[in-house]
Amino acid sequence: MRRFLWVPVVGALPCGMAQASEKEDFITANILAVFYHELGHAVIDVEDLPIFGQEEDAADVFSIYMIDAIYEAAPATDFAYHTARGFRAEAELADRHGEEEDWSGMHGSSEQRYYNTVCIFYGGDPDGRVGFARDLGLPEERADSCAEEFEQADHSWGRVLDDLMARGGGDSLRFIGPPDASRTAEILAEEVTFLNDVLRLENPIGVVVEPCGEANAYYDPAAREIQFCEEYEAHFEDMARWVR
Repeated sequence: MRRFLWVPVVGALPCGMAQASEKEDFITANILAVFYHELGHAVIDVEDLPIFGQEEDAADVFSIYMIDAIYEAAPATDFAYHTARGFRAEAELADRHGEEEDWSGMHGSSEQRYYNTVCIFYGGDPDGRVGFARDLGLPEERADSCAEEFEQADHSWGRVLDDLMARGGGDSLRFIGPPDASRTAEILAEEVTFLNDVLRLENPIGVVVEPCGEANAYYDPAAREIQFCEEYEAHFEDMARWVR
């Protein structure tokens, strides 16, 4: 497991450089969380996994589970703080722009995804992460079920991830594009290298980073590619101003 040397989200922070570092970590964490979500879709496709319920919900759970599974305790908690607060900031930014929640969409609301992130991650270690749940306002009535929710994630995605890792490394994730074209490309190129060292998919998928005119990311099953728009970086920079 690797360790990201992130500035802690909680506690006293030195001014200036440390605050700037926290902003950068927020952006990096949310880029990776979106990537893990799309990777969840890719794994469902290439591994031909059965899905009971909405696939978007399953991909969200995969993203949260990956944070717990592949990071050591302290950086995983920092990552989860940033990711959860990203959903909260998304909701606040939409409210500021007068955007109404699209209840007909496939994704859950940003607030629901916020609480799901907090609950499932907290459920992975309720004794060790009680401060995390408290800091992020997880209601007690929801907290009571979080260990069970994490167990469900572990029973499903844990088995899948174990199988992928048991195959050993390889090159089943293929980064497409110059890794230094943007900060987003650099982050995802490094992530692809790391994941290729520890797991292998049944069929290869591409990871494409390019400008596309909007902050978006999606998995294209026909091309077997994750498309990640560079505009997401500026979007997360904007969101960082509303993190609380």
